[in-house]
Amino acid sequence: MNHRSTAALLVISALLLLFAAGCIATPQDTKTLDASGPSPADEAYARGLAEYGAANYRIAEERFAEAYALYTGVGDAAKALTARNAIFRANRTYMEYPFDRAAAEAALRERIPGITDAAIAEWLDTRAQTIASENETLYFYDVTGNYLYAHPDEMQKQNERNLDFDYIARYAWSENRSGGSGPYVNPVRYAGVERLEIPHEAFPSSGILKIWFPLPVETDAQRNVTVTNLSAPDFIVAGPFTTGDIGYVYYEVPAEAVNGDLVITADIAFTSYEQIFEDIDPALVGEYDTSDPEYLLYTRSERNIEITDAVREKAREIVGNETNPHLQAQMIYYHIIETYPYSHVPHASLDAREPKVAESTYMFKTGHGDCGTQSLLFSAFCRSLGIPARALGGYQMIIAETPGGHFWSEYYLPGYGWVPNDVTVAEAADWVVLPGEKRTAFKDYYAANLDPARLVIQKNVDAPMDPALPDDAVFFRVVRQVPAVVSDTADYDLDLFCMGCFGISLTTADQ
Repeated sequence: MNHRSTAALLVISALLLLFAAGCIATPQDTKTLDASGPSPADEAYARGLAEYGAANYRIAEERFAEAYALYTGVGDAAKALTARNAIFRANRTYMEYPFDRAAAEAALRERIPGITDAAIAEWLDTRAQTIASENETLYFYDVTGNYLYAHPDEMQKQNERNLDFDYIARYAWSENRSGGSGPYVNPVRYAGVERLEIPHEAFPSSGILKIWFPLPVETDAQRNVTVTNLSAPDFIVAGPFTTGDIGYVYYEVPAEAVNGDLVITADIAFTSYEQIFEDIDPALVGEYDTSDPEYLLYTRSERNIEITDAVREKAREIVGNETNPHLQAQMIYYHIIETYPYSHVPHASLDAREPKVAESTYMFKTGHGDCGTQSLLFSAFCRSLGIPARALGGYQMIIAETPGGHFWSEYYLPGYGWVPNDVTVAEAADWVVLPGEKRTAFKDYYAANLDPARLVIQKNVDAPMDPALPDDAVFFRVVRQVPAVVSDTADYDLDLFCMGCFGISLTTADQ
């Protein structure tokens, strides 16, 4: 899931909101109607809640901004913070949908030469991702890219010159499986730098900036993790943590202590192993200990992996009479590839929207999704059958040397351990012209194997941290591929802004 590609669009939307918010309040607005009744600020906030509940997200945003200005004007910091967070939540709910109908049609015509009016109408009427706000249908920012993913013939034409699939398949098509032990082979040593740079002009003038800064974490396939030269050690409150479910270091930075740009860097290194589980014998898979805490954790519903009756029923339909967990997981893997075309997903909206919709459920209901939702739905299907499964988050370097945000899956088999797969990378074989046998071999590889071109930050979606992310703060909770940034005093969506301020550079040992 690489969200930096949309950061500029999102930040502009948030900043425009805040520029407007400062012009709403007037001195007389800060007075209450009477001593016993609600204040104008309370009324504005209540109107915002009502408009949000009626799916009038843009109007809700305006009402929350009005309430924020009024609360600020009378010095009610606690309620001002609540209203400010409501502004951010409303804005994130619709901000990934910038197109009206005419703009969406124009984008499709520009990106896809020769597309017909009938094809445009069919896509926008029945398959494009939309949201309704103020009774107007708004279209997702990547309405054109998702059209291409859903139409492989068109995608193949556009990828003919600019996608080196031999490079992507360098592990899947290789016969070199040496240099390791057991299923972990072909180690690759990576080293590099993580960097967060917040410009001084974007920094709040007061308060404490809380930052959960992501780091690599030890796994069976990612070993010998080192983190050195962490910036601003005086502001580290917890960590660095490189074991457990998620890697991170937690900072608290007083605003008055920052004189220029705030720069936080970490030198990181780790060894990533290729994982080869293609020779699993279903007859040798052991029995689950259903009382084990880890079994219970990875077979229950979570915030974004939701087990519903409909999911359970579908999973049983997929596997039919098969009872072996390995063969069941393999059937689910191929079902997702064949049934759910890849598409970018409005993650910020899904994460902010109330009532909350789990990402796995969103994909299950819409019939399409990206690496995050594909991995989460795979996990939900498996969990519904009693197979422990999880979605790992971090970065991939399989498509290009530059790290790109990504999610993939694992399922647990007694006697074998955590078996990886990557539905999304496997599906990439449909985006290029390939001989059938090569396409099949590529997809089969990613059914129970994984390349070593990975950086793991969290072993499971929604992995908790200590200190925990505040319940009332607004930031992207699903993954920690970028820092979580919380400020109670910033008057704009600083966490959203900081998505575009973070980067990772990596090289391998032989470079």
